[in-house]
Amino acid sequence: MPGENLSRDEARTRGRLLSVEAYDVALDLRSAVAQGAQADTFRSRATIRFRCAEPGAATFADLLAPAVTSVTLNGRELDPAEVFDGTRIALDDLAAENTLVVDARCAYSRTGEGLHRFVDPEDGEVYLYTQYEPADSRRVFATFEQPDLKAPFTFEVTAPDGWAVLSNGARNGAAEGGRHRFATTRPISTYITAVVAGPYHVVTDTYRRTFEDGTELEIPLGALCRKGLAKHFDADDVFAVTKQGLDFFHDHFDFPYPFGKYDQAFVPEYNLGAMENPGCVTFREEFIFRGKVTEAAYERRANVILHEMAHMWFGDLVTMQWWDDLWLKESYADFMGSFALVEATRFTDGWITFANRRKSWAYRADQLPSTHPVTADIRDLEDAKLNFDGITYAKGAAVLKQLVAYVGQEAFLEGARRYFKRHAYGNTRLADLLAVLEETSGRDLAQWSRSWLETAGVNSLTPQVVYDAQERITELSVLQEAADSHPELRPHRVAVGLYRRQDADSALVRYARAEVDVSGPRTAVPQLAGQERPELILVNDEDLTYCKVRFDEGSLAALRARLGDLADPMARALCWAALWGLTRDGLMPARDYLDLVRRFAGRESDIGVLQSLHDQAQAALEHYTAPEHRERAARELAEGALHELRLAEPGSGHQLTWARHFAAVAGAPADLQLLRGLLDGTAKIDGLDVDQELRWTLLGPLAAHGLADEAAIGAELARDDTASGRRHQVRCLAARPSAEVKEQAWQQVVESDTLSNALVEATIAGFAQPEQRELLAPCAPRYFEAIERVWRERSIEIGMAVVRGLFPDWLVEQSTLDAADHWLAEHAQAAPALRRLVLEKRDDLARALRAQACDAAAGARP
Repeated sequence: MPGENLSRDEARTRGRLLSVEAYDVALDLRSAVAQGAQADTFRSRATIRFRCAEPGAATFADLLAPAVTSVTLNGRELDPAEVFDGTRIALDDLAAENTLVVDARCAYSRTGEGLHRFVDPEDGEVYLYTQYEPADSRRVFATFEQPDLKAPFTFEVTAPDGWAVLSNGARNGAAEGGRHRFATTRPISTYITAVVAGPYHVVTDTYRRTFEDGTELEIPLGALCRKGLAKHFDADDVFAVTKQGLDFFHDHFDFPYPFGKYDQAFVPEYNLGAMENPGCVTFREEFIFRGKVTEAAYERRANVILHEMAHMWFGDLVTMQWWDDLWLKESYADFMGSFALVEATRFTDGWITFANRRKSWAYRADQLPSTHPVTADIRDLEDAKLNFDGITYAKGAAVLKQLVAYVGQEAFLEGARRYFKRHAYGNTRLADLLAVLEETSGRDLAQWSRSWLETAGVNSLTPQVVYDAQERITELSVLQEAADSHPELRPHRVAVGLYRRQDADSALVRYARAEVDVSGPRTAVPQLAGQERPELILVNDEDLTYCKVRFDEGSLAALRARLGDLADPMARALCWAALWGLTRDGLMPARDYLDLVRRFAGRESDIGVLQSLHDQAQAALEHYTAPEHRERAARELAEGALHELRLAEPGSGHQLTWARHFAAVAGAPADLQLLRGLLDGTAKIDGLDVDQELRWTLLGPLAAHGLADEAAIGAELARDDTASGRRHQVRCLAARPSAEVKEQAWQQVVESDTLSNALVEATIAGFAQPEQRELLAPCAPRYFEAIERVWRERSIEIGMAVVRGLFPDWLVEQSTLDAADHWLAEHAQAAPALRRLVLEKRDDLARALRAQACDAAAGARP
């Protein structure tokens, strides 16, 4: 990987030197359906016209390819052996105006990077798609691979007859001899160009819009998936959300969608959730649901659709100069996706999901040793790859949500409108966006930016209250704290809510509220003086700011006793998130959190919040519960899950969610027997449809407990011999409790590169079973011996999967922490991105040890 890196300094130098006029890229993909070695590569011919500010200077083009056939610069043939080193093409003696032509054999990918080739096991059909962010278009054609060297692109793709072939632009005329020519794009960055090709199932529609001035806009819409998924494809719902989003962004951005058509392709073995290629958005095909899912799954898909659509303006139309300002697209898309979701679609509770799920991701990332400001210091491409994280996405979005409250929604949107018009098809930095927001809001945003965008870390806000003899508030303050490592105390606009019951049997409801600007270590809230004593004081009511919420003793006691009585779903979600934060920080015993889940999760109305509670309960059990209490805690959690499963409304999303949670935590013989009975039909739960996806969910724990052997797993694959079924099969096979099984999985992932990215992910998911700690223990030293070699030899996507997925955090012991510290001390010169991954996993492990100590100190429970 080091030879593939590109530094910020190199990019700046090249950016000052060059301006790119146009790309013409011709790809011949007919080899994709060949057999043997002929199917490994394809022909790529790139013609790049560019200008040089300093004639006579030297630079380089980027290309990752097995072989280069020819290189021509301004009509001069260059010897590929002399100018191409496997990653770069050296270019010297440049003219003021230049033409570079590179003819190469590029490799199909099996890692989801570059041009990915997938063979459908169901029917043998071949499907191709590209994925480039941050810098993998160089795996498909010669390029200047940096976001500020934008240019118009013209693609020509030769493909097997009968294939659907798409790119960013609309196809020019009918294909002739398998050759598809596409309209030239507007200037875009290399990393958002795209090609999708294969026998895809295609559904079409049209979006029409008439603007106030009478002008009309018509956007052809397409939705694609593999033929094997066509029977599950609810394209109508995809189009409905798409049209709602286009209406929303046209209403608010005053800049018509600028890229012609709008195709959305759901593709196999995708590493990301989705990618915002203009005119040709790609999504992971898991967003096509093969079985029954909850409404939360549809909400998440809609959010992703809108997130990628927001990128058409924030990221594609206007692009960051370098990856330092990745937030200029990702934070905005994350915020605008949720904003559009709530305002324009049926998912009106989207801000609850944002508060409970997205911000939890941000809070975790912001407490890691690798935390960074929203606007980051990105030294090279490896840094860029790792900064697609909870800070760049969710924290940035939360900060923007607060900015809207600070400057006003209309000023914020007018700033966006001016930003698009001023910088259309160009590149920007932080200062460019702040300038328009200062114009529209009349506020000086320099200090706000320093506090919120240019410093790292998360503040904690805690209420402090004093009552008089009549049980009325005499003084209420908000205390703000910051970690010693990141001591910035930020300005916060927060709402403070007071909650109580009207009588012993009624709900906890808010009876008083005040908004206040918190600054410094202590801020008084005089508006609430004189109010009757509340049962719960909720700082950051309505989720106006980004902070960790803490509670006074009385409020925490009230939540322990009657969290389920809290009527407002947003307030409840915020309390659940805050309680999880206390557990992660080792301030509340894990068993207390599990007890809250057992007693109150069954009353949670929001399905997305309920799914979060289940995920967090499982994490608390596996990582934060003291070992001596884990067996009993697991039994009680499973008993509670089964109880709620039987109580849930038949056929409801809640019932399905409890069924999945029960399967995840089942361990007692009777529980496992019930899973087996649900699989073979000897057991029934009224209303629970055990479809194929749920069958795999039930089979996984049976395999992990040694109750489903290779034959049983093979029989299930025979029922579902599809791409999805193969992934489930691989996961279940690797989950079996056998030293031989674990060794085989280790060899397949660490010592071999024959598995695709999706099967690597599935193998790792099956391998690391927390209940198999003793079986897995010998792998811990092998992990630290292997990771530097893996990082050096494998692609960054696979390297990240291995380093994160096989870290021995299933062995929460001081010896594991010591091993991580020893590796870090002995590998100070290892790649910074690799060290960052290990540091993050080491921090999670140290946090787990602290949480277990807290849980152990709480002692045994009756």
